[in-house]
Amino acid sequence: MMMISTGETRSAAAGEKKYTRELSILTSLFFMWGFLTCLNDILIPHLKSVFALNYARAMLVQFCFFGAYFLMSLPSGYILKKVGYKNGIVMGLLIAGTGCFLFYPSAAYRSYYMFLSAFFVLASGITLLQVSANPYVTVLGREETASSRLNLTQAFNSLGTTIAPYFGSMLILAVAVKTTGETAVMSGTEREAHHAVQAAAVQVPYLGLGAALFIIAAVFAFIKLPDIGKTEDGEKTTGDSRKGDREGKTSAWEYRHLVLGALGIFLYVGAEVSIGSFLVNFFGQSNMGGLSEISAGKLVSWYWGGAMVGRFIGSALMRKINPRRILAFNASAAAFLVLAAVLTRGNVSMVAILLVGLCNSIMFPTIFSLSIRGLGPHTGEGSGILCMAIVGGAIVPFLQGLIADRAGIQPSFMLPAVCYLYIVFFSVKGADVCEKEKGALQYEV
Repeated sequence: MMMISTGETRSAAAGEKKYTRELSILTSLFFMWGFLTCLNDILIPHLKSVFALNYARAMLVQFCFFGAYFLMSLPSGYILKKVGYKNGIVMGLLIAGTGCFLFYPSAAYRSYYMFLSAFFVLASGITLLQVSANPYVTVLGREETASSRLNLTQAFNSLGTTIAPYFGSMLILAVAVKTTGETAVMSGTEREAHHAVQAAAVQVPYLGLGAALFIIAAVFAFIKLPDIGKTEDGEKTTGDSRKGDREGKTSAWEYRHLVLGALGIFLYVGAEVSIGSFLVNFFGQSNMGGLSEISAGKLVSWYWGGAMVGRFIGSALMRKINPRRILAFNASAAAFLVLAAVLTRGNVSMVAILLVGLCNSIMFPTIFSLSIRGLGPHTGEGSGILCMAIVGGAIVPFLQGLIADRAGIQPSFMLPAVCYLYIVFFSVKGADVCEKEKGALQYEV
């Protein structure tokens, strides 16, 4: 019988105490990719103005960024099998750093397609980080507290997403973008100077971020991390490999709760990203706040800040309350708040849509941990599938952009509302399938 190196037979206190240092180190990764991902919400309105894009074309930023998750998640899982989790983290940081550096020539040449390529490279590195770090956190401790641990580390991801919009607003949106008519009357020297200022607004922040990622990669290259899931015969897995062998499944796709959870990740990420991507333009509408881009960009921090606060609260609550109940409540509240934002105006609508961030808080880590439990030797593959489902962040915003171009921004938010309704279904039905298939969840509904 295979023995799991994460210390399955240890007491809860001893098991969780042992990995405090490792979990602390891993939280830095969650912070960085949250920060980088949320900067997209600031760059989208900036690039929309610079390149005079409609909503659908502006959402190609998210399409390329989250499209990388779909294309690179399974290759990332293959890479991890070859080089291990620690080296995978280092590679992911280096790739993401390279993507940040590519923003410099993209801004210098004022090429939207170069920007899209840079977003893809950046997201490819973050994908490798996600595939490495998420399952790492779920197995560093007791299985029944995996949702709580992942929510806690995701809270620091939300800290990054909270800071990023304010940071980006001050450095990027603070640079006023001239219209085509305004630049047409400028002299050649004035026009070049204005373009240089616009480029620098993007170049300097991303050069700094790229350098930071390379430094973190160097740190991870030299620190020691536990070799998770090492069996007696030397094979590496994550999770409880005995369960997978006993059930006789040959692929992660055979676990129905994983498939339902992957669809949940697809729709959740799509809804969360789509809402964040439209907030600056939404708050700028005359029937809302009529806010300037820089003022609206700062308000986006409240949306992501709500997710941060909710994850700290959720991490504590999930030690006493069934995660499925919390997930069902939050998803129902999110759907209600989005509908309220669609049907009301002014401050009421703005507050309602910002409060959705609080509801988003525990969704991703809870869906992820419920979906990945009991996969045994297929945990790595399952993690890749779930990360691949993050492509919802590419598809849903683009679809909402098409709706916004035809029906307006406010009605387009009906699409995220539908996404949240599926999360309610998963929390009730999908988790039931999980319990029936693996028979390992100890919570009672």
